[in-house]
Amino acid sequence: MSKLGTLGARLHRGEIGYDFVGKRKIWYGISILITITAILGLTVRGLNMGIEFQGGAVFTTQKTSVSVSQAETDAEAASGHDAIVQKLGNGGLRIQIAGIDTDKSDKIKTELAKDLNVDPEKINADLVGPSWGDQIANKAWEGLAIFMVLVVIYLAIAFEWRMAIAALVALIHDITITVGIYALVGFEVTPGTVIGLLTILGYSLYDTVVVFDSLKEQTKDITKQTRWTYSEIADRSINGTLVRSINTTVVALLPVAGLLFIGGGVLGAGTLNDISLSLFVGLAAGAYSSIFIATPLVADLKEREPQMKALRKRVLAKRAQAAAQGVPLDAPVSAEEPDDESEDAAPAVVGPRNQPASRNRGRGRPSGKRR
Repeated sequence: MSKLGTLGARLHRGEIGYDFVGKRKIWYGISILITITAILGLTVRGLNMGIEFQGGAVFTTQKTSVSVSQAETDAEAASGHDAIVQKLGNGGLRIQIAGIDTDKSDKIKTELAKDLNVDPEKINADLVGPSWGDQIANKAWEGLAIFMVLVVIYLAIAFEWRMAIAALVALIHDITITVGIYALVGFEVTPGTVIGLLTILGYSLYDTVVVFDSLKEQTKDITKQTRWTYSEIADRSINGTLVRSINTTVVALLPVAGLLFIGGGVLGAGTLNDISLSLFVGLAAGAYSSIFIATPLVADLKEREPQMKALRKRVLAKRAQAAAQGVPLDAPVSAEEPDDESEDAAPAVVGPRNQPASRNRGRGRPSGKRR
């Protein structure tokens, strides 16, 4: 078995682990700093909205020897607006100018043809009105809101409301970071960006639900035992699914990284940037939030319950008593002390459980009634 596979097996069995929940304040602080940076970038620089959202025109030319930088200068001079120019595979140019209406498009097209030394009839113009752009933006927000509502309803039914709140916070965390990165980098926001956002929310939710499902299974009848607190079992749930979450994220990030860095960066296919950046940042943020934000937040909310507070007191009291007596917690239970971790009351925790010796001796010795 590979080292990673061995590590994953040991994490799943509870032989080793990292205290994610215990160090949750560190992760909360890191997330707050990243979120504040994203919000500042969004406030200061704003989003570079595509023409699908704010209206404008896209002019496509045939093969020309004019450089991209020169075409940008000519387009901005002709329109009075910022222009985005991309070189096409056939040698032509794609010139995108936002914020212009239909009346100005013909004049801009004529001036572009003169500056670029091409036939005006050979320039294809696609116009998007601002009202249609507003409709697209509204539909995008509606789709995102509907997605969030359905997620909360599903998680509240399948698990509980605390997990639904934690998952919602993690999703908002992922969206904020992704949108902030878009503002800082300056990539254009298009319908492909919205599709990418909805896609990464699905990935993030998948990782979160995997941990929640493990946590739900392990915390059945948790108050009937005094070995683990809720936070400790939550921590073991994260460790038990850690390698699986990492593997899933890495496998998903590799092709997206190819789109972003090779397709958009090396090959110059700038049209891939709008969706690949949202996928890349969102997948990474989703993996982080499912491990460091969602489950620790659930543990925080659950530990506020009176039952969980009482359980923590019992667990700590038992550990203090065992430490005072110098008896390990996994030592055999004496005949005078009742075993409060009987098979009927034992939680389905991850990790090996040592059976008390007195119980094992009772199973191995025949009953006195049998001959």
